[in-house]
Amino acid sequence: MLFDGVCNLCNGGVQFVRDNDRKRNIRFESLQSESGKKLLQRSGQAPDDISSVVLVAKDRSYTKSEAVIKIMENMDLPFPQLALFLQFLPIFVRDFMYDRVADNRYSFFVHSDSCKI
Repeated sequence: MLFDGVCNLCNGGVQFVRDNDRKRNIRFESLQSESGKKLLQRSGQAPDDISSVVLVAKDRSYTKSEAVIKIMENMDLPFPQLALFLQFLPIFVRDFMYDRVADNRYSFFVHSDSCKI
């Protein structure tokens, strides 16, 4: 899971996923780190694109609401069931909501000077 390392909302999300992933299925890397930039490029993204959380899987990568759903599928109960429910929403609706939060994440949740994770 690639995330914006200076975003307090994103750091809180990472901590939430860690707390609800007892099997440790998900690994974390800041989008701003060298490893994160390399993973972004390997996923077909620009290495400086920090506009979305990215889940890098073996065969492909997921961004925006698709990434959130795939992350939820790997978390403890009840999150896989919630992910199943969210899949029924059209992707343009899910991504519209995702983009509204992502575009305002620094306004609502401020940002820090460095990654806290």
